[in-house]
Amino acid sequence: MSLQVCIMTPNCIFFNEQVEEIILPTNTGQMGVLTNHAPLITALEIGVMLVRTKNDWTKLALMGGFALVKQNQVTVLVNEAESRDTVDPIEAEQAFNAAKQKLEKAEGQKEKVEANFSFKRAKARYQVIA
Repeated sequence: MSLQVCIMTPNCIFFNEQVEEIILPTNTGQMGVLTNHAPLITALEIGVMLVRTKNDWTKLALMGGFALVKQNQVTVLVNEAESRDTVDPIEAEQAFNAAKQKLEKAEGQKEKVEANFSFKRAKARYQVIA
Protein backbone atom coordinates (compact mmCIF):
# COMPACT_ATOMS: atom_id res chain seq x y z
CA MET A 1 0.00 0.00 0.00
CA SER A 2 1.21 3.52 -0.71
CA LEU A 3 0.37 7.18 -0.24
CA GLN A 4 -1.24 9.35 -2.90
CA VAL A 5 0.53 12.72 -2.64
CA CYS A 6 -0.75 15.82 -4.40
CA ILE A 7 1.12 19.14 -4.13
CA MET A 8 -0.87 22.12 -5.37
CA THR A 9 0.27 25.70 -5.90
CA PRO A 10 -1.99 28.62 -6.85
CA ASN A 11 -0.94 28.08 -10.50
CA CYS A 12 -0.94 24.32 -10.97
CA ILE A 13 -0.82 20.79 -9.62
CA PHE A 14 2.93 20.56 -9.08
CA PHE A 15 3.19 16.89 -8.05
CA ASN A 16 0.62 14.08 -8.04
CA GLU A 17 2.01 10.58 -7.54
CA GLN A 18 1.90 7.41 -5.48
CA VAL A 19 4.81 7.27 -3.02
CA GLU A 20 5.99 5.10 -0.16
CA GLU A 21 6.92 7.78 2.37
CA ILE A 22 7.25 11.54 2.78
CA ILE A 23 8.96 13.85 5.23
CA LEU A 24 7.33 17.27 5.60
CA PRO A 25 8.95 20.50 6.87
CA THR A 26 6.40 21.52 9.52
CA ASN A 27 6.51 24.56 11.80
CA THR A 28 7.53 22.29 14.70
CA GLY A 29 10.17 20.26 12.83
CA GLN A 30 10.25 17.47 10.29
CA MET A 31 7.36 15.00 10.25
CA GLY A 32 7.37 11.63 8.51
CA VAL A 33 4.26 10.16 6.96
CA LEU A 34 3.84 6.49 6.06
CA THR A 35 0.77 4.56 4.95
CA ASN A 36 -2.11 4.42 7.45
CA HIS A 37 -0.94 7.59 9.21
CA ALA A 38 -3.43 9.16 11.61
CA PRO A 39 -5.49 11.98 10.05
CA LEU A 40 -4.06 15.46 10.61
CA ILE A 41 -3.71 18.98 9.29
CA THR A 42 -0.39 20.77 9.77
CA ALA A 43 1.19 24.08 8.81
CA LEU A 44 4.31 23.82 6.68
CA GLU A 45 7.49 25.83 7.06
CA ILE A 46 9.58 26.98 4.13
CA GLY A 47 11.87 24.01 3.58
CA VAL A 48 12.53 20.73 1.81
CA MET A 49 10.00 17.93 1.52
CA LEU A 50 11.51 14.49 0.99
CA VAL A 51 9.56 11.97 -1.09
CA ARG A 52 10.43 8.27 -1.32
CA THR A 53 9.28 6.11 -4.20
CA LYS A 54 10.38 2.45 -4.16
CA ASN A 55 14.15 3.06 -3.76
CA ASP A 56 14.69 6.72 -4.63
CA TRP A 57 14.40 9.87 -2.53
CA THR A 58 13.40 13.14 -4.20
CA LYS A 59 13.79 16.60 -2.70
CA LEU A 60 11.15 19.28 -3.29
CA ALA A 61 11.38 22.86 -2.03
CA LEU A 62 8.11 24.05 -0.47
CA MET A 63 7.51 27.72 0.25
CA GLY A 64 5.15 27.45 3.21
CA GLY A 65 1.59 26.21 3.27
CA PHE A 66 -0.50 23.41 4.76
CA ALA A 67 -0.75 19.63 4.51
CA LEU A 68 -3.77 17.39 5.04
CA VAL A 69 -3.22 13.69 5.73
CA LYS A 70 -6.30 11.47 5.53
CA GLN A 71 -6.88 7.86 4.44
CA ASN A 72 -3.49 7.43 2.72
CA GLN A 73 -3.97 10.66 0.77
CA VAL A 74 -1.74 13.66 1.40
CA THR A 75 -2.83 17.01 0.01
CA VAL A 76 -0.22 19.75 0.21
CA LEU A 77 -1.24 23.35 -0.49
CA VAL A 78 1.73 25.68 -0.89
CA ASN A 79 2.48 29.16 -2.16
CA GLU A 80 5.25 27.83 -4.39
CA ALA A 81 7.11 24.56 -5.01
CA GLU A 82 10.29 23.71 -6.88
CA SER A 83 12.16 20.57 -7.83
CA ARG A 84 15.71 19.86 -8.94
CA ASP A 85 14.51 20.29 -12.54
CA THR A 86 13.16 23.81 -11.98
CA VAL A 87 16.10 25.24 -9.99
CA ASP A 88 19.16 26.70 -11.70
CA PRO A 89 22.10 25.40 -9.60
CA ILE A 90 24.36 28.42 -10.15
CA GLU A 91 21.61 30.94 -9.40
CA ALA A 92 20.49 28.96 -6.34
CA GLU A 93 24.00 28.90 -4.86
CA GLN A 94 24.51 32.61 -5.50
CA ALA A 95 21.11 33.46 -3.99
CA PHE A 96 21.88 31.29 -0.93
CA ASN A 97 25.24 32.98 -0.32
CA ALA A 98 23.76 36.46 -0.82
CA ALA A 99 20.84 35.73 1.53
CA LYS A 100 23.24 34.35 4.14
CA GLN A 101 25.34 37.51 4.04
CA LYS A 102 22.26 39.72 4.17
CA LEU A 103 21.00 37.82 7.24
CA GLU A 104 24.36 38.20 9.01
CA LYS A 105 24.40 41.97 8.35
CA ALA A 106 20.72 42.60 9.14
CA GLU A 107 20.01 45.21 11.79
CA GLY A 108 16.66 46.05 13.31
CA GLN A 109 13.64 43.81 13.73
CA LYS A 110 12.06 44.38 10.30
CA GLU A 111 15.31 43.88 8.40
CA LYS A 112 16.06 40.68 10.33
CA VAL A 113 12.61 39.22 9.66
CA GLU A 114 12.86 40.00 5.93
CA ALA A 115 16.41 38.64 5.72
CA ASN A 116 15.42 35.46 7.56
CA PHE A 117 12.50 34.89 5.16
CA SER A 118 14.79 35.35 2.14
CA PHE A 119 17.40 33.06 3.70
CA LYS A 120 14.85 30.25 4.29
CA ARG A 121 13.66 30.44 0.67
CA ALA A 122 17.21 30.47 -0.72
CA LYS A 123 18.29 27.64 1.59
CA ALA A 124 15.35 25.42 0.55
CA ARG A 125 16.11 25.97 -3.14
CA TYR A 126 19.83 25.31 -2.56
CA GLN A 127 19.15 22.11 -0.60
CA VAL A 128 17.10 20.72 -3.50
CA ILE A 129 20.15 20.77 -5.77
CA ALA A 130 22.72 19.75 -3.13
